[in-house]
Amino acid sequence: MNETVPASEALVAQLESYGVEYVFGTCGHTNIALLDALGPSSIEFVIARHEQAAAHAADGYARASGKPGVLLTHVGPGMMNAVTGVATAAMDSVPLVVISGDIPSYYYGRHPHQEVNLHADADQTAIYRPFCKRVWPVQRTADLHRTLERAFWTATSGRPGAVLVNVPMDLFSRPVSPYVPGSHPLPDAGLPGLTEDAARRIAEVLLAAERPLIYFGGGLRGPEARQALLDLAEHLDIPLAHSLMGKGTVPDRHPLLLGMPGFWGLESTHAHTKDADVVLALATRFAETDASSWDGAYTWNFPPSRLLQIDIDPAEIGRNYPVEIGAVADVAHAVRAIGTAVRAARPEPLTRPGLREAIAENREELFATATELGTSDNHPLRPQRILADLRATLPADAVLVTDVGWNKNGVAQSYDLPPEGRFITPGGASTMGFGPAAAVGVQMAQKQRTVVALIGDGGMSAQLPAVPMAVEQGLPVIFAVMNNRSHGTISDLQRSNFGRGYGCDFKDADGEAYSPDFAAYGRSCGADGYSIASADEFAKVLALAVERRRPAVIDIPMVNEPVPTPGHWNINDIYQGIFPDEG
Repeated sequence: MNETVPASEALVAQLESYGVEYVFGTCGHTNIALLDALGPSSIEFVIARHEQAAAHAADGYARASGKPGVLLTHVGPGMMNAVTGVATAAMDSVPLVVISGDIPSYYYGRHPHQEVNLHADADQTAIYRPFCKRVWPVQRTADLHRTLERAFWTATSGRPGAVLVNVPMDLFSRPVSPYVPGSHPLPDAGLPGLTEDAARRIAEVLLAAERPLIYFGGGLRGPEARQALLDLAEHLDIPLAHSLMGKGTVPDRHPLLLGMPGFWGLESTHAHTKDADVVLALATRFAETDASSWDGAYTWNFPPSRLLQIDIDPAEIGRNYPVEIGAVADVAHAVRAIGTAVRAARPEPLTRPGLREAIAENREELFATATELGTSDNHPLRPQRILADLRATLPADAVLVTDVGWNKNGVAQSYDLPPEGRFITPGGASTMGFGPAAAVGVQMAQKQRTVVALIGDGGMSAQLPAVPMAVEQGLPVIFAVMNNRSHGTISDLQRSNFGRGYGCDFKDADGEAYSPDFAAYGRSCGADGYSIASADEFAKVLALAVERRRPAVIDIPMVNEPVPTPGHWNINDIYQGIFPDEG
């Protein structure tokens, strides 16, 4: 008689063969068979208390490790709780493999416990279809191994993203043959490259341009890709601008780096983006935030500017602006190919008189202003003081994981990120609550580095489970809570457009400003907890938290102060009843 094992055991063996270190998730009656098989394996299950926290943690792990994150959810409310976290990863091109338990296959259509039904029987996979690259409703145990192989391949190939493998709970317990390592290997195929002809044509346009500019997104993360980008820019003396997701790809002090355009971009950056005669766009979708609501008066001006766009995803070519030359290719390969073509046509470097000096002057003014504003001794603290103390106190290779608001926009705009540092933020979905749990996943991937979840009180409140998760895993994540007792960015937006605030600020039953005691919450979870009582106390407490290497929650009272927004956001026009021509 042939030996058999439960399918759950065979699946875990397959996950081990793919190098999976962690599975993040929560338990439920549909997935405990798989959990039981994980127990004796080399894979560690990270329990998260809430599925959204689990999804963000798996996302953070994937961003920091370069490996796909793996998320395990339960039927119905379990997998629905994870929607926001999975969509956040998907929209930021983060590889995430979601395995979800479902109702027993033989109860299909009878509406068993926690089935997603009413208007469709047992169709919970439909919930994930709008943002996942693929969803697989597995029907037979014979398809499990092949489906898992396809899931990992799809999540990591081309433009990375999230996938769902949906498994009826009985399939986990059905007998199958033991998994044979190597029987379902992941393909080792390269990404599409740029043709020599396309590289030559792009090189010719760049060489002939008078005011070229390179604009890059978050897809140039590898060291070879970064170096190829710098080699190209430095050879042609071309200024560089980055999207929100691209911050940190090029060192903030590089002499050709302008900074970020868009809502929170600077006039000095926009002077170049609007005036460029040729823009080489790499791995960026020209998001509304980075394009000032696509208004040519503020950031990008296509035409008359000519756009050369390279992206791994064909759907992004020409999505928001007309393209003169578009190419679907791996941007790292493409930049190397363009650089080779440029040097073949012009071996000697170009020099643009006064360019680097002007950039250096503008960048120095930016960082000097941020430093000056960061000297304020006011309490509650000004947000600039918080960022200044972070920059002065943290190790150079610290990872800042942010939420949304000042912690994201202020850092992207004016935080002088050290070359060794890393900035991780939710770009596509701009998800409040991403930071706390994502920082836990980042710390699991890079345990020797200092990881700071720089978050608002709204974001901390949204993901309280992140603190006990860090404690249980023994991870020294520092949760720095910029506490203005408000959804501050939206409150500012409301007051500036409607003249008063309502529904955005946290108040107690008597109408007074209110906030939980986050430091006390941290201590109740077993973390260190610190309440900042004066402006000069934050840097001291932060240094102590870095030294102690324990999970810590720092509650930092902060004034509600708008992030400078030199760009344009069309919603302000909408609030005032001004609408674009629909023609």
